[in-house]
Order: sequence, then C-alpha cells, then structure tokens
Amino acid sequence: MERKKSKEKLLLIDANSLIHRAFHALPQLTTPDGAPSGALYGVASILIKIFKERSPEYALAAFDRQEPTFRKKQYEAYKATRPKTDSALIPQIKESHTLFKKFGIKTFELPGWEADDIVATLAHSLSCGEDVQAVIFSGDLDSLQAVEGDKVVVEVPHKGISNTTVYNEAAVIKRFNVKPNQFADYKGLVGDTSDNIPGVPSIGPKTASELICRYGSLENLYSEIEEMGMNNKRLYKTLIDNKDTAILSKKLATLDTNVQVPIRLSELSVQEPLKNRELIGYLKNLGFESLVNRIENDNNDGYNVSRSQGI
Repeated sequence: MERKKSKEKLLLIDANSLIHRAFHALPQLTTPDGAPSGALYGVASILIKIFKERSPEYALAAFDRQEPTFRKKQYEAYKATRPKTDSALIPQIKESHTLFKKFGIKTFELPGWEADDIVATLAHSLSCGEDVQAVIFSGDLDSLQAVEGDKVVVEVPHKGISNTTVYNEAAVIKRFNVKPNQFADYKGLVGDTSDNIPGVPSIGPKTASELICRYGSLENLYSEIEEMGMNNKRLYKTLIDNKDTAILSKKLATLDTNVQVPIRLSELSVQEPLKNRELIGYLKNLGFESLVNRIENDNNDGYNVSRSQGI
C-alpha cells in the first residue's frame, strides 16, 4: 500500500502580535551594548521551538504599518484605547525584521492593512493545493475566522509564549460554539475590548453564540427579528437599538482575505535555519547564549537522547 505523502507546512506569523506578547511575557533583557532585547529573545525562542518541532517548509512574517487602516477610517475609535507603544519595544520591532530574515523568514507589510489581513489572505491563497497546510501563528483570536478544516489552522500562544494551542475548525467550534466563518458575526455582538470594538451592550459570549448558531449570521438575525420579532422583548429591544453598532462591529472584526499580496509560495521557502552559522553569530551578538546552546545541542545526538528521556 502506497504511503500517503505528508502535507508541507506554510508558517504565517502575525509579527506584531508575537513581538508584543513576548515583550510583556519576558523580563527586560538587554544586549551586551545595553539595547533592550527581551522581545527579541522571546521571538527567537519561539522560532527555535517551531523549527525544532515542526520544520515548516515555507514561512512569512507580516507586520502592521503606522498608516491608518481601512478600519480606522471606518471607525476613528478603533484601537484608540490601546496604550502607547513602550519606548523599549519600538527599536525591537524594527530589529525584529532582521531577526526574522536571519531565520530565513521573509517579512512583508502593506500600508492600510493589518498583519492579520495579510496572513489570512496568504493562508487561503497559498494553501489551495491539497499538499500544503497553512499554520497562522498569532496571539490575536480574530485570526480564528481564517481557519478552514485542518487545511488552515491557527496556533495561539498562552501562558507567556512557551505553550500554545492549535485551533482547527473543530477546536474553534468547541471553544466558541460558532464556526470560523461566523466568528466575525459573534464579535459583532460581543465586541472586543482590546481593539475597542463596541459590540452590543449586555450581550455576552453565551447569548452571542446561541444567536449566531440559531440565525446563522448577524444579517440573518436582524432580517428575521425585524420581521418576526422575538419572545425575549428585552433582548429584542437591545438588539434593535444597537443594530448599527453591531453591523459596524462585525465589519471592524472581519478579516479581509482578498488583500493584493504579490507573493508566491516558492518565494517563502525556508532552508534549515537552525543550521545557519550566520543565525548563530547574530544570536551571539545579541547576547542570547542560552538560545545558541539550544540550537547547537540540538545538532548533536546527545541532545536528542536527552530529550527522548524527558531530561
């Protein structure tokens, strides 16, 4: 019997999300010359873990830009409650472009678009063949709406950055009781405080998921209750009074998967970055000796024996 070929993996990283999470999860480290480096250390650490455990054949890191996005143009208060970026983080975001490139990972950004729009677009356009699985690495749960069966999955770090959860379609449904393609409808009702998306007042996750499951989408919900009404008069009034806000919230939460990104899969090929001496030298210059040891130990038989024995 012919053995089924395993799928190649395309790793798509929401870079800003990962860098911010690393910055807040780790101590304020510095390089030998005194520059802040904690976020860079965290990003390098998770990349080493990914390439050790999964060895993706293709990879890209997408960045946000400073220019206003189409969401900001629709709703001035979008993300307005987020604190100003820490001064120690700004140079690390800039340097992270070099860090990704040392791992052989192409970086990309596009004015007017957020990183999660870019990775969602590429996840679907580049995984159209049966032999490629797209893995989106992001701390932003909005990316869950890009999930498609097991072909497009989202890996979300938690408890700092060392532990992660992988969401395929079944996992999204299990946690939120809505399908990935209904996640923006769900957000239209519950909102999102991290992005300052208002949602509908007093509607929590349980009610939101029940409504979306029953009606299928936010538009169907309003079409039916405006025509037929609801037994729960209080909920009906809340929904009707906040219809415009709910529809706007859904628009703000919806990822655009049709961004014009001129990138082909072959351009994202990654060639065993952990064996790249240039990467080793770069990490040493940053003072990341412990990470260098992780890589170098993994390149000899002793490390593999120790790991297999749980040491």
